[in-house]
Amino acid sequence: MDRVNEVVHQIVAERLERLSDPRLELVTITGAEVTADLSYATVYFAALGAAGSNGDPERLEHALGGLESASGVLRAAVAAEARLRQTPELRFVPDPAIAHGARIEEILHSIREEGGFDD
Repeated sequence: MDRVNEVVHQIVAERLERLSDPRLELVTITGAEVTADLSYATVYFAALGAAGSNGDPERLEHALGGLESASGVLRAAVAAEARLRQTPELRFVPDPAIAHGARIEEILHSIREEGGFDD
């Protein structure tokens, strides 16, 4: 399954670069997890400027809308290139690791400002 996950990740990421939707210009595909029965693939993404409380949540919504509108094209690319017995339905989810990392950075920044420790 790791190989299938990586193949789906690579195909979606490469095809995304070719799309001309302005909502997808600063979107990166960070991973994919395909269910064992190949019914669904959760595709994780990051949108520049959308992470953390200082980011733009509207940017994240625009990116998600762009991905969902392109899901048919992206799924067709997976079907053509992956050679799986079944093509999974793509579900797009913001990568939680990006938000967690941004939150950790905010905490560290606030500690530095309070004089908690130096770099």
